[in-house]
Parts: sequence; C-alpha cells; structure tokens
Amino acid sequence: MPRLNSPSELEDLRQEILANRDPNKPCIAICSGTGCHAYGSEKVNTAFEDEIRKQGLEGEIDIRRTGCHGFCERGTLVVIYPGEICYTNVPPEDAAEIVQSVKENKVVDRLLYTNPTTGEKIAEESEIPFYKNQSRIVFGANRWIDPKSIEDYLALGGYSALAKALFRMTPEQVLEELKRANLRGRGGGGFNAGAKWEFTRNASGEPKYVVVNCDEGDPGAYMDRSLMEGNPHSVLEGLTIGAYAIGSHQGFIYVREEYPLAVENLAVAIEQAEEYGFLGHSILGSGFDFNVEVHRGAGAFVSGEETGLLMALEGRVGEPRPRPPYPAVRGVWDKPTNINNVETWANVPLIINNGADWFTSIGTEHSKGTKILSLVGKVNNTGLVEVPMGITLRDIIYNIGGGIPGEKKIKAAQTGGPSGGCIPEEFLDTPVDFDELAKLGSIMGSGGMIVMDEDTCMVDVARYFIDFLCDESCGKCIACREGLRRMREILIDITEGRGRREDIELLEGLGEMMVNASLCALGATAPNPALSTLRYFRDEYIAHIEEKRCPAFVCRAFVSYYIDPTKCQACLICLRNCPAEAIEGEKNQIHVINQEKCTKCGTCFEVCPIRFGAVKRISGEPVPPPPPLEERVVARKRKHLEVKG
Repeated sequence: MPRLNSPSELEDLRQEILANRDPNKPCIAICSGTGCHAYGSEKVNTAFEDEIRKQGLEGEIDIRRTGCHGFCERGTLVVIYPGEICYTNVPPEDAAEIVQSVKENKVVDRLLYTNPTTGEKIAEESEIPFYKNQSRIVFGANRWIDPKSIEDYLALGGYSALAKALFRMTPEQVLEELKRANLRGRGGGGFNAGAKWEFTRNASGEPKYVVVNCDEGDPGAYMDRSLMEGNPHSVLEGLTIGAYAIGSHQGFIYVREEYPLAVENLAVAIEQAEEYGFLGHSILGSGFDFNVEVHRGAGAFVSGEETGLLMALEGRVGEPRPRPPYPAVRGVWDKPTNINNVETWANVPLIINNGADWFTSIGTEHSKGTKILSLVGKVNNTGLVEVPMGITLRDIIYNIGGGIPGEKKIKAAQTGGPSGGCIPEEFLDTPVDFDELAKLGSIMGSGGMIVMDEDTCMVDVARYFIDFLCDESCGKCIACREGLRRMREILIDITEGRGRREDIELLEGLGEMMVNASLCALGATAPNPALSTLRYFRDEYIAHIEEKRCPAFVCRAFVSYYIDPTKCQACLICLRNCPAEAIEGEKNQIHVINQEKCTKCGTCFEVCPIRFGAVKRISGEPVPPPPPLEERVVARKRKHLEVKG
C-alpha cells in the first residue's frame, strides 16, 4: 500500500474499503481480549475456521477476531453480524452448530444470554442489560475492529480526526477545542488535558515529547489494556493530534511488561500507521513529522505516577521526583513533556470529529464525557463498562452489574484502585465523577471499582490494600515508606487480635501526615483505604479491638468452627474435605473438630450440606465443648429417621 499524501486520498481509500465490504455478509466476531484468551478464544477461533472450511463456506462467512467486548463474566463471547446475535460462554465444541445456524439464518437459543430476573432469552448484544445501560462511545468500537487490521479502523472513520486537525485546524485551534471540551485526565489525576497540553506547548525548550501512560497497575483494573489491545489506532490517532497541537515530533508509549498482547497489537498498528502515512515524515502530506516508540515497563506500580514513569523511560529506577518543576516544563531528559493515559488519548479523535459541544453535553458540570470502569468483586456481571459521568454507583452495580450474587446485601464499593476509598451502601446514589467521589473520601483513579458484600471485613480490606501499597512504595520519601509500614503493622495487629483502642487515632494521624507530606500521589492517596473504612465502618474496628470478634467472620484470629452434635449426620463430607485433618469421627459417629489442629480455613463450613447445617462458626465466643466419646456413637436407623423427618 503506497503512503497516503492527502485527506482526499484517505477518503478515497475509505470509500474503496467500504465498497469492497458487503454489510449483509455474515461475519463471526470472536472476542480475543486477554480475558477471553483465558477462556480459550484461540481454540474457539480455530474451531470456527475449521468448521467453515469443512462446510465449504470460505468466502461466504467472514471471521473477525476483535478486542475485548467488556462482558468478561461471559467469555468467550461470539457475535454474529449483521444482527448482533450474541452468544456467551462459547466453547470450541459449539462452533459447528453456530456456523450451521449462520448458514441457515437461525439462532442457537441455548447459547443466548438469559436474563436471570425474567428468564428471557436475549439475542441482540445491545439489548443485554449489561450493554443496554452503557454509553460506549470510546470502548464500543472494540467489537467492530480486528486490532491487527488498519482497514477495520479506517472503515469506521479512523484517522479522519487527524486529517481534520492537520488540514482544517491550526495547533492553537486544536488546543482550544480540547480546553473547551474540559477533557479531564482519565488516569486518576483528573487534570484538564487541554490545559496540560498548553503548558507543554508554551514551555521553553526543544524537543518536546508526548507520552502515553499504559502502566496500569491497579489490581483488577484493565481499562487501558483492553483499549490498547482492541483499538490501538485510536490511541495513536489521539497521540498524533496531541503532538501536532503541542509541537512535538516524538512520542513514547509506555506499556507495562505484563501486557504482551497489547504490545503485540500496538507494534502491528504502528507499522501499519507508518506504512499508510499516519506516522513518520510529512503525515498525509501535511509537512508535520511525528514518530512513536514503545517502551516496556518493568511492572512497578509506582511507575504509573507520571514523574516515576519518566524516570523509567530514561532507563533509571522508576521513582517519583519532586514537583515543581512539572513534566510539562521539565520532563523526560529535562525537556517539556506531556503525559496522558490511554483512555484520555482515545477520547481526543472523538472530540475533534464531533466537537467540544458534543462532548460537554455528556456528563456533569465539571466532569464531562464517559468513563470506562472495571467492575469486579461481589457482583453478578463483572467486566468493563463505559458510562456517562454522573451515573450513580447504584445504577452501575444493579442495572449494569446485575446486583450481588446470592441475593446478599451490598456493604461497600471501593473506587479508584488500591489508593481509593470504600463507599458504604448509604451513598450508592452518589453520582460517579471526579469531585463527588473525592467528597466521600475516595477517588476516581483510573476506574477500578470493587463491589463488596456483607461477608467482607472492612478492616481486612484496609489491611489488604495497605499491604499492597506498602510493597509497591518506592521508599524514596519517609512519609510514604514508614507511614505505610506502620499502618500495615497496626492493621495486622487489629486483624490478629492485638489491637488497642489508641490504634484508631494513630491510624488517622498517620493518614493525615502521609496526605500532607508524601512526595507523590501514591503516598498522598495511600491512606484512603484505612481512612475511608475508619470513617464509615468504625464499628468494625471497635468490634475487632474491644469485642475481639470479626463481624464478617473473615479474620481467623477471631473465628472458630465447631460441629453441632444435634445436627451432625455423620456423613463424612467435612472430614474428607478438611485439609488439616482436624475433624475426628467415622460413619455413624458424630464428628468433632480438633481445635488444636484446626487452621480456621472454613472448608468444613462451606461443604457441610445446607439441609444439615451442622458446622457452625462463631466469632468472639468460646467454642462449646464436644460431647463425650460414648455419646458420639449413634444408631444408623435413628439418624436415618432424623434426616427423613
């Protein structure tokens, strides 16, 4: 393919691509993001290819391997176009039946999504409640695009925003459009992207650099990874537009080492963009030069902080440095540098094509557009969701997420990754935007959202996240390094039964010190898990410290298990499953738990049949003594009658 040298050549190519595509031709789209890879999408794809060949349908049915569709709970996802017939949890064995149904223009009912509330089978992907209640303006293109095919991106209007910026707008006009849109950074800081670009553009010093932050390290979060895997050209287009506005001719994409598929698809996209003339010398014949390099990070969580990322980009240890000067003035190699995360860059082409007014019509007064969230934890529909700013937590968890498994009660939603806060059920009607979450003691962060039910111990949650952050702290500043260590020690003491009342005040004091004295955002936000749980769930801390019990039966120091002799059926199930061999008994003999051997893993409680309910758990109470040995032997007939009755 010769390089494109003008917007008209780009448009001619787009029309040629569309002319060669029959919109009515059946296409089997297979989700091939990392999540569906884990479900075996490679084998599913191979099965479809083999089946199409076997049935002699080559050329009649297309196969497209796409990026993540978002409904990760139901992978591998297969969508049949036209018609958007969505099949969930598809194994390779179902390929033959699906291909036959496509050939006969039928639907395989058993593979359709079933609404758990109504029992209704839903065929179209867009009508499934998980998707129907979203606004997928950034993430939605994933389902239409093979990330290794630039033609798929061009067919959807790809690179038209770049052509518009280069030939119909000055750099200043692009900058003003971004500022008017009030696009706030999606990586967690929430700073106005247009203002950030302007600082870099106006800074003295050459060359100037633009950087994509794809060092997504929050546990359970994979928004940036899925965009980079599924639609890398949207990120490249946004980055190139930003470079034009700022006056940069060199860009870097920093991708964490754990994202091999993102790196693979990105490398293909860069090669294609260079071949077609969207990167390199005189892009589209405009005279504007821009090149991109990929840098693979070493996986340090702190490298997601922009100054730490710049240090790693230079080949040094990824640790933050004092600000000011800010990266916009002195960034990589002491040159003006603009850094935005993947999702921020992917919004840019949409704003340039549709205008700032369109973008600001979505969202709240101070938080515009949509946000991609990673919805995980104790919720029925886990996956990636894209919602307009201002939607409530309750709508996300119940209308999109499908509520809590087992009809249990929700206890909290943790937003913002490990440095975020835990928001209790009473605030679920809070709008999700940068400012409202901050008022509750949490943050938007990069978009992680973990749902917690009634079986969650909030003290243990704080311990878990503080432990993670303690390990990920670079240790450069005392406030973060020592503050997190001391917080971890206190929280471990509380969860293991050594807590003191004064520990609560000490945690709050440490948190306040870290907020005010830490070098970077990691340290300043790190106390949030402890501070937010103390703010909303102080009674659980008091229960652990003063009553020596864990209300959620999570902290092993306070939990004990015993077998109720009046309900034990001597079925041997708990005995066979106990990993510590702590259960004594045999057939026709009431079982007992040897408390000295018991590791309090809870396996016996989980496997005991509900109809028996013999295994009991208690917290903060003494374990009832077992019955004497002579009373443990029971007649089979009497036990049979008890079960039957």
